[in-house]
Amino acid sequence: MIQNCGWIGGPEIIIILVVVLLLFGGKKIPELARGLGKGIRDFKKATEDSSIKNDIKDVTSEIQDLKSSVNKINPKNMLKTDNLLKPKKK
Repeated sequence: MIQNCGWIGGPEIIIILVVVLLLFGGKKIPELARGLGKGIRDFKKATEDSSIKNDIKDVTSEIQDLKSSVNKINPKNMLKTDNLLKPKKK
C-alpha cells in the first residue's frame, strides 16, 4: 500500500515517525492514538445509527414501487401484450 503512493516511501515514513516521536514524546503518543481511535469509533457509530440510512432505504423502496406501478400503466408495455382486436396469425 505504501509503495503505491509514489511520493512517499520507507525513508520518508521513518523520518516522519522520528519527528512525531521528538515532538510529542514517548508518553504522549499512546494517548494520542487512543484519542484518535475513540474518535473514529464514535464517528462510525454515529454514521451507522443515523436516520439518514433508514430514510434512504425508505425512499429507495418508494421509488421501486413507483417504477413498478408506472411500468404497469406504460402504454409501450400495453402494446407488447396480445391485442384482442387484431386477428391472431396461425
